[in-house]
Amino acid sequence: MPETMTKKWPQHLIQNTLLEMKLQRGIVLPLMAMNFTWFAKTAITTAFLGKLGDLSLAGATLGFTFANVTGFSVLNGLGGAMELICGQAFGAKNHKLLHKTLIMSTSLLLLVSIPISFLWLNVDKILIKCGQQNDISMVAKKYLIYLLPDLVITSFLCPLKAYLSTQNVTIPIMLSSTLAVALHIPITMLFSMTKGLEGISMAYWLTDLLIMILLAIYVMIVENRKGGKWKEGGWWEQEILDWIRLLKLCGPCCLTTCLEWWCYEILVLLTGRLKNAKQAVGVIAIVLNFDYLLFSVMLSLETCASVRVSNELGADSPAPAYRAAYVSLVLSIISGFLGGSVMVGARGIWGPLFSYDRRIIRGVKKIMLLMALIEVVNFPLAVFGGIVRGTARPWLGMYANISGFYLLALPLGVILAFKFHLGLVGLLTGFMVGVVLCLALLLVFVARIDWVREANKAHMLACNQEEAADDGRNSSMATENGS
Repeated sequence: MPETMTKKWPQHLIQNTLLEMKLQRGIVLPLMAMNFTWFAKTAITTAFLGKLGDLSLAGATLGFTFANVTGFSVLNGLGGAMELICGQAFGAKNHKLLHKTLIMSTSLLLLVSIPISFLWLNVDKILIKCGQQNDISMVAKKYLIYLLPDLVITSFLCPLKAYLSTQNVTIPIMLSSTLAVALHIPITMLFSMTKGLEGISMAYWLTDLLIMILLAIYVMIVENRKGGKWKEGGWWEQEILDWIRLLKLCGPCCLTTCLEWWCYEILVLLTGRLKNAKQAVGVIAIVLNFDYLLFSVMLSLETCASVRVSNELGADSPAPAYRAAYVSLVLSIISGFLGGSVMVGARGIWGPLFSYDRRIIRGVKKIMLLMALIEVVNFPLAVFGGIVRGTARPWLGMYANISGFYLLALPLGVILAFKFHLGLVGLLTGFMVGVVLCLALLLVFVARIDWVREANKAHMLACNQEEAADDGRNSSMATENGS
């Protein structure tokens, strides 16, 4: 008997692992396509801005960076809390919790957009106080004024994406994003010819508006017709405890996302203070453009890990949750080595696509070697972040980011770059050391997870109260009958 079990166990394990990989592939590939189209839209916008002249390009780029730091990173971070709640709710088949969380998250993001919009309206004063030139700051303000509607659109779009992706419904997100980015080129071309800078800014949020409308139509009509759980209700049944739980998770999720996004922006700002600032900024900008392509894959793997782990924990299935975690981790390690290898292979041709300056091209070839090592670590780091978010403990990622990026990476990078005069290489070396520390901390956190306890806790939080009461009555009746 034991021999038979030992023979069947590896085969059973392999089958479950292959099934998990198939499930993750169905989530990752559409999300990857969606993220690719998002970065493609940004690149298209940048290309059209470049045709308007150096001032428009510099001002709009500065304005969009400000928008990312103060607006989009905050909204996306807050949306991360909805992702883990809805993921566990879907695993527990609690569609009422899915519905009420969609309404609460949308309301919260709309509320947060109000103070963000006031920041954008005063962006020129903020940038001038930070030492930026007046003309560039005024262009940044003009660009952001016409980008304001995107705050409202993003407040609807982020929850809709989380609502669908946590239910493993990713094809509509991919198709709507692909259609939108295909239309983004003619829309931007038309508006840039008629309205210039303001038109390019308007074209950006019009594309997002198209995606939002398509996803809203899918949720309201198509899902219902295909047997969705639309009529189960729960949309307006929010209670104080629901809001308290959402807000408790929103803080760490938002801080984790913002700390990660801000670190790259600080890296670019520090690069601008090097002796050869123009060349260094040109090099890091070109290298980060390649990094953004890989980041779309990282983000897809991270979201997939979060969704799969939260789904299984909500279903009170600790073994499948653990399996989803290690399959995601293995895929991230493989993807990290592939991404790093592609970066090394492309370092000779990537620089000339953006610049004719030989010094910049040589710098890109050199820095992409170092950046490739960082990417090998970044992939599993992103997935570890998705795993801890799926367990409803996003503050672990926040602690790791603060320790790795802000307490080690940035101070060490500044010392190496400015005190030891290693320049951009010194900044990225400090960055790499910080990323390794961040990965080590998350590895320890994940290794210490008690999957059975997390599954029980997630199921109790996500399941319907009626189901919990029924389970309690059934168990008590079984105990009485047994006695």
